[in-house]
Amino acid sequence: MTDQPNRPHQPPHQPYDPYGQQPQAWPGQGYQGHEDPQAAQQYTQQWQGQTWETQNHRSVSAQAPDPETAILTPQSPARRPDAPAAADAGASAPGYGPATVGGNTRVTDAQRARTEGRSPIIEPGLQPAALTALLGLLLAGAAAVGTYALLVPLVILQAVTAAGWFRLNGMWPARQGIALGFAGALAADAALLASDRSPSAILGTLGVWVLLALVLQLRSHADPDERMYGLMATVAASALAIVAGGYLAAAADAVTVGSVAVAVAVLARALPLPTPASVVVSLLAAAGAGIAAGSVTDLGTSGALLGAGAAACALIGHRVASYDYPSRFVHFTAGVALPLAAAAPAVYVLGRALA
Repeated sequence: MTDQPNRPHQPPHQPYDPYGQQPQAWPGQGYQGHEDPQAAQQYTQQWQGQTWETQNHRSVSAQAPDPETAILTPQSPARRPDAPAAADAGASAPGYGPATVGGNTRVTDAQRARTEGRSPIIEPGLQPAALTALLGLLLAGAAAVGTYALLVPLVILQAVTAAGWFRLNGMWPARQGIALGFAGALAADAALLASDRSPSAILGTLGVWVLLALVLQLRSHADPDERMYGLMATVAASALAIVAGGYLAAAADAVTVGSVAVAVAVLARALPLPTPASVVVSLLAAAGAGIAAGSVTDLGTSGALLGAGAAACALIGHRVASYDYPSRFVHFTAGVALPLAAAAPAVYVLGRALA
């Protein structure tokens, strides 16, 4: 007894077909079960489709691309770049390392500067300083005209301050934070006008806006670290924009003298001098500008002290805007607005003290 079912006789050495079909044969491959030529012709595959002539086409590898136009024709192969030349070009590219399969970790310009031993402090330069001086002169002229005229350059200063602080911290576009900081500045301006330019309006608005920023960050679904970072940036931007409203609370003569002194100090700071010498020259120039502007107003020679104090605060804001390898966009926002915004408290306090 065998374990195979009863099937017709198959030739020896023939594999078992579970479906009982006879194997097909291609031309030239004869099986022992199909000795008849007509039976072999029955299982021969017939090609009925169209074909093409291959003898008229030359080999692809025999033709090179046109050296004049370097355009690949259908018969020309795609040229592959030379591997050593490509490696040399990749190695000589500035700012990037050699290509790897896993990829290189991108580092920021500030991290590269620290690794190479260079300072991440880059000062804004002459063009942002010129814009700061222009905005300062606008503040001085508008303060001499009246309170509502002062609002126009002050609002511009507050908007650029809020946007520049977020950009300085690497947070962009940050529309919600910028809008919140600018709205706080507008609320402080409105409170100053409603309270007859009382400084308590600035403190009250600042407290309300800190609480509002805290509530908004608590409702955020971001990571705790990101929420803390966003909270600090929002509070700082709002505080700077609101504190810049000190120009509106200060006396008109103090605003005129302080704004002129800041304009001269920032221009002197942009001169190509060593940092210690540049700071000293800036303070002396601001004191001289304070004396000149004070002689036009009622402050007189005491304008030198006001000019020097405002210039000292402006240089601090200028230094902050230069930190962490800033871009040109940072220079034209924070580099323009921070010197004037940082000088606003000094203008108010010294103006009240010297009046």
